[in-house]
Amino acid sequence: MVSPSVFKSLVLAIMTFSVFGDKFTRYAGITRLMDDLNDGLRTPGAIMLGGGNPAQIPEMQAYFSELCSSMLEEGKLTEALCNYDGPQGKSTLLDALAKLLSKQLGWPITAKNITLTNGSQSAFFNLFNLFAGKNKAGQQQRVLFPLAPEYIGYADAGIDEDLFVSNKPNIELLPDGQFKYHVDFDSLKVTDDIGMICVSRPTNPTGNVLTDEEIYRLDALAKQHDIPLVIDNAYGIPFPSIIFSDATPHWNTNTILCMSLSKLGLPGSRCGIVIGNEEIIRALSNMNGIISLAPGSIGPAIALEMIERGDLLALSENVIKPFYRQRVEQTLQILRRYISPERCLIHKPEGAIFLWLWFQNMPITTEELYQRLKKRGVLMVPGHYFFPGLAQEWEHTHQCMRMNYVPEPDKIERGVQILAEELDIAYREG
Repeated sequence: MVSPSVFKSLVLAIMTFSVFGDKFTRYAGITRLMDDLNDGLRTPGAIMLGGGNPAQIPEMQAYFSELCSSMLEEGKLTEALCNYDGPQGKSTLLDALAKLLSKQLGWPITAKNITLTNGSQSAFFNLFNLFAGKNKAGQQQRVLFPLAPEYIGYADAGIDEDLFVSNKPNIELLPDGQFKYHVDFDSLKVTDDIGMICVSRPTNPTGNVLTDEEIYRLDALAKQHDIPLVIDNAYGIPFPSIIFSDATPHWNTNTILCMSLSKLGLPGSRCGIVIGNEEIIRALSNMNGIISLAPGSIGPAIALEMIERGDLLALSENVIKPFYRQRVEQTLQILRRYISPERCLIHKPEGAIFLWLWFQNMPITTEELYQRLKKRGVLMVPGHYFFPGLAQEWEHTHQCMRMNYVPEPDKIERGVQILAEELDIAYREG
């Protein structure tokens, strides 16, 4: 008689996944990052300089505690928990958000221009596969990243293979051991197989903020080729406003702007916000209905309360932005105490919650450096994951690493000390 465990093994051995199943059961870069984040949070003494968890800012923690307590007393939280919203998301938030953005930024939008999603990751999965992949004529359409590196979570979000193409940047060397990426428009080609252009601003992983001129030129290219420009604004203006350079918020009917509640300090709410023309919003709302019935209700209920209190933009500008600006300046000082510009260049930090380190002459790859750091309890992210769709091998992709500057300064200092020690070892060993 076959034992239950052997029977289960036999069943699994003959089970065959679909092409979709094979692709989305792979161990991807974003899965590795989230595993590291999960494991590190549960490992005593781990120094978390890798994942994208936002800071638990004391003022924001206190604010959310008071807000949720008040909403619970008034029955608003229970109402959100016990009811579905529509597939477009909570209608009262859509109305309030449209009025806020229209008043604040002068954009001609209504609730019909906004839909909610279960986090930005699901929004980008839907957008990538809405505009790229096999078209009705059987031709392959792709997503163009005009400037790599780009967000690690994009890389595996296409149903079809070979969905992404990216362009190497121009690199501007700056004083104080810093540098900045720019879009190389001379080499940028928008071919007939491009279905959309996508950028993040500020950029995860580098903290780069595309200039207004770069955005205007990309917008013009998108219009010229009758494709949308998609901007990931998860860290940007007007909320959560983790942006330290001058940048004009951009939206028009050919632009799809994606926002989030995560970096306000609410990543567990899994609430993404997409702003686009009415046709795109209807399409994404229909996808919501088919895939998940409706977006979650708790995050939108909290965001609505923040707007009605007049707190959403004020807290972003007066609490969240100053916190991250101070933290990044502290981290830069710590890095330079231990690691010289000759060993490590730093991308100019213009926003987001990461520093992008370039070990130009290091004798090992950043994948090997990641493994060495991990053994010592320091978690960072090697850079090669952040170049989806790059056609040619580029040594630069193996020389960079993403570092989160959110932890307390004493933890950052200990992590940087260990990083400096491992660099010393790598150079000694040659």
